[in-house]
Amino acid sequence: MENNELNFDNRIPLEDLKNAVTAIKQELAKVIVGQESFMELLIISLLVDGHVLIEGVPGIAKTVTAKLFAKTLKTEFGRIQFTPDLMPSDILGTSIFNVKTSEFEYKKGPIFSNIVLIDEINRAPAKTQAALFETMEERQATMDGTTYPMGVPFMVLATQNPIEQEGTYALPEAQLDRFLFKIKVAYPSLEEEVKIIQTHHERKGQKPQEQIKSVLTPKELTDYKQKIQDVVVEEKIIKYIAEIISKTRNHPHLFLGGSPRASLATLNAAKAFAAIQGRDFVIPEDVKKALIPVLNHRLILSPEREMEGMTTESVITMIIESVEIPR
Repeated sequence: MENNELNFDNRIPLEDLKNAVTAIKQELAKVIVGQESFMELLIISLLVDGHVLIEGVPGIAKTVTAKLFAKTLKTEFGRIQFTPDLMPSDILGTSIFNVKTSEFEYKKGPIFSNIVLIDEINRAPAKTQAALFETMEERQATMDGTTYPMGVPFMVLATQNPIEQEGTYALPEAQLDRFLFKIKVAYPSLEEEVKIIQTHHERKGQKPQEQIKSVLTPKELTDYKQKIQDVVVEEKIIKYIAEIISKTRNHPHLFLGGSPRASLATLNAAKAFAAIQGRDFVIPEDVKKALIPVLNHRLILSPEREMEGMTTESVITMIIESVEIPR
């Protein structure tokens, strides 16, 4: 076993993947100041076919970062602004009667793109939210008895504002569970704020999108996804993930714990974290990196702990510290 471990770096060629991730980060860094963790989680999600929920107050570049991230890929980009009067047909499309053929034709909606940005996802009612269930989980849409597959890649980036609750609808738990990560975007530091103002001034009105080049093709992305699937995960790491997720289900501070989907999301994300570091085996640190963004939207605090101001992140950290790290 020890000899195999010495040769781990040669088992899967990961240099190209590592370089591609660096190239995406460098393109985004031309415009986006800080937010390294945010950008890395977007890349990880893309590599493991995940969807991302982005939460933060207005004006901290949630939408801009998502749009620029999509620009680094040679794929189609769509954007849907969710509003209280939005209907499922506004997302999925609708059948229109063609007078020439005397038949109904299906006109695809804006969800049929590769990278789809949904702005203010919590502004639309439950009926419209439900229209996303099938597309996000099964990557297809069924209309009038016919199933239409989504393109490859297909990734939903959804933003929501945690402060303004008037005119918003809480996302159903089943929908939250379909997001690989929930990324909480914080305010920049003082130094980052200075740089943001400075770079905006130096752009002299040039649009941010004009500075970003596409660096990744769908074919390259498919190749990298396959390499991530081949990353080695030892049994002790699998047990480590299972033990942490299992503890969320009977923790006194939690009303709802993580599902097996959370375990699989943690595993996939950990494999991608290892791969972008140029490693073809998962270590406990990869698992730890994945746990908070994977779990923070899947867990529900008990009412007493919520009233005390406790956060899901603090409970996740507590659980991680209580589980022995495999050696």
